[in-house]
Amino acid sequence: MSYVLEARHIDKYFYEPVEFHVLRDISFRMRRGEFVSVMGKSGCGKSTLLYILSTMDTAYTGELYLNGELLTGRPQPELARVRNAHIGFVFQFHYLLPEFTVLQNVMLPAQKLARKPQEQIRQDALDKLELLGIADQAHKLAYRISGGQKQRVAIARALINEPDIIMGDEPTGNLDSTNSDNVFRIFRDLCDTRGLSLLMVTHDLDFANKTDRILEMEDGRIIDGNEE
Repeated sequence: MSYVLEARHIDKYFYEPVEFHVLRDISFRMRRGEFVSVMGKSGCGKSTLLYILSTMDTAYTGELYLNGELLTGRPQPELARVRNAHIGFVFQFHYLLPEFTVLQNVMLPAQKLARKPQEQIRQDALDKLELLGIADQAHKLAYRISGGQKQRVAIARALINEPDIIMGDEPTGNLDSTNSDNVFRIFRDLCDTRGLSLLMVTHDLDFANKTDRILEMEDGRIIDGNEE
């Protein structure tokens, strides 16, 4: 069995304003090409876990593996390269640069990775926008398009470096039901047709019920949804 992501005995504490044990012995594995959602009440540790799994938070104990390789303990510059090359991100708020065009926003992570010439990056970005049905918006400034379109651009940006996994923190939380359904369909299609692995924190039960597996969290623990 090929696992894209594995957490082993992750523990995390906050120390300010008082000591708080926010994640407690988190262990789970995620198969390549699997669509997994993470649910639980506010404050249960969902987003904290996501930031650890994405390597953005390294202040934890336990072990984190991506594609079978141990990431825990690696220096920050190396983790930044891993994130840019192997992990795509989609958040509740799209974080597009408003003074840049849609196309420029999508190109940015690939320009940072600098693995391809500029013209190839531009074509790849146009291809991703075409995939998401918004190539006609490529040359508009990012602030000039709708909220649903902005989230599609954010997904295109997350895809530009052909990541192994896309992680999302409430990716439909700022959208109406129609755009939320559209974004889910995009994710489902990416999983089913391209074998992309998806890990999404969400409060939306309808969204979660359509994913392959739900990890339910409570008081810093996974209480349901782990593989036997």
